[in-house]
Amino acid sequence: MITSKIIANGILRAISFLVLASIFLYFIYLIQSVLIYLVVALILTLIGNPILDFFKRRLKFRHTLATIATLSIFILIIAGFVLMFIPLISSQGENLSLLKTAEIEKNITQLSDQVIAYLESHNIDSEEMLKEANVTSKINFNFIPNFLNSVLGTIGSFGMGLASVLFITFFFLKDRLLFIVGAKKLIPDTHEEQILNSVHKINHLLSRYFIGLLLQLSIVFVLYVIVLLIFGIPNLIIIAFLCAVLNIVPYIGPLIASILAAVLTMLSNLGSDFQTVILPTTIYVLIGFWIVQVIDNNLSQPLIFSKSVSSHPLEIFLVILIAGFLSGILGMIIAVPLYTILKVIGKEFFPENTVIKLLTKNI
Repeated sequence: MITSKIIANGILRAISFLVLASIFLYFIYLIQSVLIYLVVALILTLIGNPILDFFKRRLKFRHTLATIATLSIFILIIAGFVLMFIPLISSQGENLSLLKTAEIEKNITQLSDQVIAYLESHNIDSEEMLKEANVTSKINFNFIPNFLNSVLGTIGSFGMGLASVLFITFFFLKDRLLFIVGAKKLIPDTHEEQILNSVHKINHLLSRYFIGLLLQLSIVFVLYVIVLLIFGIPNLIIIAFLCAVLNIVPYIGPLIASILAAVLTMLSNLGSDFQTVILPTTIYVLIGFWIVQVIDNNLSQPLIFSKSVSSHPLEIFLVILIAGFLSGILGMIIAVPLYTILKVIGKEFFPENTVIKLLTKNI
């Protein structure tokens, strides 16, 4: 028989659970930066494991020395990127204090007027429509200096975050065996072998995946540089790097990269004739980017990813597509690593399942 005391105790337990859950979620919110550091450090560890093994097996380094050498490679790569950006930052920093929002608005208006003139020359009556819309008057260009100042303000926190990530990565690499021993004590004996095999395979496949991702982005970066170099676009290294990084987001990233390249190409040629210089150059750059995407989507990306995670290219395509429908951009980014983890776990715990057998035959 349900009494008022039982009901009251149930309500109190429910309230206590909600309060504790709220406190836990709030705590996670407060330490979200630390969690991001841990995730980034884990990714760097997965990338660094093959390098660490190379130093130990081929060059006969001791474990600690191999860890230091691996971390030094990461630091040199990061320093190279920073040095690559210094010329752009210094040149823009000189002009930051002189940045006039009115000048920016004037440039955008000038570009808009050139577009209108081009359309009118082809008997497309869009001038009145654009003037009625009066886009430039509705955009507050004051956000640009504020945005740049906020970016500069994050440099200090980025430096602290980078130091934290490298520090965590060092101990992830150095004490990985210690972590495994500690994890064994927490694993139930009945599933110890399956769990440890899963962890080993996941570590191996994700290491290959992230190295493959770096290789794919490097190929795209070089191809973008070639395209921008052909058409003499200023700051081509920076633009190519940003567009290559956007390729991390499947399908949507390359589209954003193409739009970014088109806008920067048009602004870099501002003052030239729209019909004979700006428009043709922008079209040629977009065609070049499209060719790069054809090469990447049909050659480098399927080959690299299918080899790195032992999955068929069509399988990867469908996984990314489904993840995009379910979870948007974030889902598309984590789709392949998460799918790889699930495949490994499925093979270890349900090896006789027909579907899992089919999907994991190459693992």
